[in-house]
Amino acid sequence: MLDPVRAKARVIGVTAASFVGGILLATGMEWTAGSQAASLFQATPAPQEVRPIAELSESFISIAESVTPAVVSIRTERRVRPTGGQAPEQLPEPFRRFFEDPERDDSQPGAGTGFIISDDGYILTNNHVVADADVINVVMMDRREFPAELIGRDPTTDVAVIRIAGGGLPTVRIGDPTQTRVGEWVLAVGNPLGLDFTVTAGIVSAKNRGIGIIGRSIQDEDLAALAVESFIQTDAAINPGNSGGPLVNIRGEVIGINTAIASNTGLSAGYGFAVPIDLARHVADDLIRYGRWRRSVLGVQITEVTVEDVEAFGLPSVAGAVVQNFSLPDTPAERGGLRQGDVIVAVNDEPVRQINELQRMIASHRPGDRVTLEVIRYGERLSLDVQLIEADSAPVSASAAPVGPPAATEGRLGIRAVPLTDERAQAFGYDQAGGVVIEDVDPRGPIGERLAARGFKILQLDGEEITSVGQFEALLSEKGPGSVVSLLLGDPNGQQRIVNVRLRE
Repeated sequence: MLDPVRAKARVIGVTAASFVGGILLATGMEWTAGSQAASLFQATPAPQEVRPIAELSESFISIAESVTPAVVSIRTERRVRPTGGQAPEQLPEPFRRFFEDPERDDSQPGAGTGFIISDDGYILTNNHVVADADVINVVMMDRREFPAELIGRDPTTDVAVIRIAGGGLPTVRIGDPTQTRVGEWVLAVGNPLGLDFTVTAGIVSAKNRGIGIIGRSIQDEDLAALAVESFIQTDAAINPGNSGGPLVNIRGEVIGINTAIASNTGLSAGYGFAVPIDLARHVADDLIRYGRWRRSVLGVQITEVTVEDVEAFGLPSVAGAVVQNFSLPDTPAERGGLRQGDVIVAVNDEPVRQINELQRMIASHRPGDRVTLEVIRYGERLSLDVQLIEADSAPVSASAAPVGPPAATEGRLGIRAVPLTDERAQAFGYDQAGGVVIEDVDPRGPIGERLAARGFKILQLDGEEITSVGQFEALLSEKGPGSVVSLLLGDPNGQQRIVNVRLRE
């Protein structure tokens, strides 16, 4: 009988030979067991051919050796206590015993990564690594272990700072992520899947990526609306446990904090996302100094630019952020000349392509700072000097809309516009009747695809005030099929927004 190991090797050998033979036949070469095959496998590349690869390899080695000593493993414990939602006797038997002893606490372990940013022990990591932790311990590469103190954390950026006692500690070098280019080599350092101080390599796959993960993780809706996402995307392998670790460029500089992965399996069969280090360090400085992030904002409500907006606002491309409203009356932004319907296309000469980029740019400044906004106002380019305010005094949300069940709709806008009677005013929450209101919306119609607009008043059509349904329909009838119209809508709270839509054929 053939030995199983030898049999397996024989099968592998046959497979490999068949594969190589297939390659040779496909390229028109004749397979022989002679000198051609021998020379194929014995060929040695010239030194000049392998030198770039060797140099790149040495660079990776140098980066790993210089960065890893400043990377730490973070281990946390969260004590699981009764929530008060159900009395112990109401719980199923398997869970009831956890609440029988009021003195008993059960600990839930957690793990993540951080990196030292100052030689006196300040460490940068993710908020979700240390949130609600009762115990935080830090283990360094040389196996020294320290208890850590939480200095501050900010859920809207997923950034946190902890501190260990010590002096002369190794630190990382901070880079400039704004100079990072898609395609650059990067290394991710961390403690994935319990494998301490692991280094993986990849490239920057994209920049300024928003995936909505931070906002979805925050239960407070007002706080979630302030979430900032402008991730660096990478294909360097990032797994659970990498959170809070550094993303490092080819110069050995930290350009981001590894924060999340996009994967169908929950492992690294996808892409990783890192918070840009300029934003993270800005937040960290505030956490160290004030114990909270003093978030700067413009104090406006904004929406993404659409194809219809390009036509209506006279834009050169589908890029920028549309100013819909102001969070407070007489804000510095409004006093600085910003107007509803303006499209912000640059901040301090840095182009704005989408909302999350604008949020990152503004958030990288401090309250009270002045910035230069380049805006397009219905085709006209303007430069405005605007002062920023602190977020606590100006809650910002992308949009606000009463949502109701859709019903039958009509017209080229896919809505049913009706008079705002006393009965409808009461139903939709308006103080008084008058004007025209959207009663029903087709979710697949021109407006429904942009906004859950049921209950909004139609204030203007292409700049003309709307006073009746008949007038509204008459104005619409003058518009050609496929043309773009600009609607100014208002909600019961007095908030307004502009919606540019293309009419149905």
